[in-house]
Amino acid sequence: MAFDDLKTIRLVQTGAVLRLSLNRPDKLNAFTGQMHAELREVLDALQQGQGDLAQVRVLVLAAEGKGFCAGQDLADPAVAFKPGEPPPSLGAVVERDYGPLVQRLTQLRVPTVAMVHGIAAGAGASLALACDMVLAGESAAFMLPFAKIGLIPDTGASWAVPQRVGLARAMGLALTGHKLGAAKAAQWGLIWECHADDQLATAVDALCAQLAQLPTHAMVRTRQAMLAAQAHSLSEHLAYEAMLMHELGRSADYIEGVSAFLEKRPARFQA
Repeated sequence: MAFDDLKTIRLVQTGAVLRLSLNRPDKLNAFTGQMHAELREVLDALQQGQGDLAQVRVLVLAAEGKGFCAGQDLADPAVAFKPGEPPPSLGAVVERDYGPLVQRLTQLRVPTVAMVHGIAAGAGASLALACDMVLAGESAAFMLPFAKIGLIPDTGASWAVPQRVGLARAMGLALTGHKLGAAKAAQWGLIWECHADDQLATAVDALCAQLAQLPTHAMVRTRQAMLAAQAHSLSEHLAYEAMLMHELGRSADYIEGVSAFLEKRPARFQA
């Protein structure tokens, strides 16, 4: 499927892997209203399996230029204001753009991998953390500098970061706005892996090749189960697991997986 009018993101599809790169390198890929609109267009087309996107089994979220994403572009008309005048409603921007973006990523029909280089700050860090797995180059860093301009971490960061690294570390990151290097981010459990900068692309490619061979629907249900767990009691979650296992245990992929194991051959998953 062609997206000939995209200005702020870039798409490259290689077989079952779609790489979506933020493409405002002169602005450190900061978000604008146009970027949000283009992201919605592509993610919705991917979710619906339109055209060639029906073949996609893994989404890689990457970025052009020297950094991943600096967060919101404060010069964008959606948030810009003149001194002495009341600013636009940031809550409306979060409800219209950022919340739906996180929802799209966390409900996508395929697994998602963030490939982070350089700085990932503010909503840029939050965006990466909304993906299922995050791999970063050793020179990458994550920042939550919201408090420095009188705001709170948004785009899901105030939900995701404490759960990944604990309240003490999350509060420290949010209140100080300090950079967290990729190696420590991996050590703390904020991201999956840190790699040498010149090995990051190779590591992402290898991971995506592995994920593309696995049953997509089962991976998406795994994401769903893990995200739901935090709102469930143990008894509720055991019942939820049983419901998902009832569904997956009758799937063609389960039958293929068990058959391949017993026959000592590679599995050929369709979903």
